[in-house]
Amino acid sequence: MQLLIQKMTEKYAIEALCWKYEKPYNFYNNVLSGSAIMELLTNRYFVVLNEKNQLIGYFCVGKSARVPNGEVEGLYKEKCVDIGVGMRPELTGKGYGYLFFSTILEFVQENHVEKDLRLTVASFNQRAIHLYEKFGFVVKRRFTNKKVEFLIMKRKGDKGRM
Repeated sequence: MQLLIQKMTEKYAIEALCWKYEKPYNFYNNVLSGSAIMELLTNRYFVVLNEKNQLIGYFCVGKSARVPNGEVEGLYKEKCVDIGVGMRPELTGKGYGYLFFSTILEFVQENHVEKDLRLTVASFNQRAIHLYEKFGFVVKRRFTNKKVEFLIMKRKGDKGRM
């Protein structure tokens, strides 16, 4: 399967905001609202599409990928490229994550050569953590936001890793 990356559109924003995950991943469910659509359209959000232009997932780069309480605690002071990802619920846990995430990392690294990469993930999301570790991300910090523990994971951003 070949995956393509494009800038977020209103059509894909609405589709992604309507996704519903099963417990415990329902933590990632969104609410479809005008402000949520604007967040996806006005910040650095991208979609990942299959060869039929079907939405596989999306990702963001920059401040939108950070968890607010981590910002308040000053945990994002180091200069890194922050990445946030979301995959279509019915595709999670089925082995598509490696291709999905490697496609995103290639794109990010091409646009941010040699910068360290950072992501924040809920500590209960062992599937995602395992995937990120396969790509060389390591846990650097832990913090809590709204009773949920988060891990900040980081990896060196050398272009030759992929």
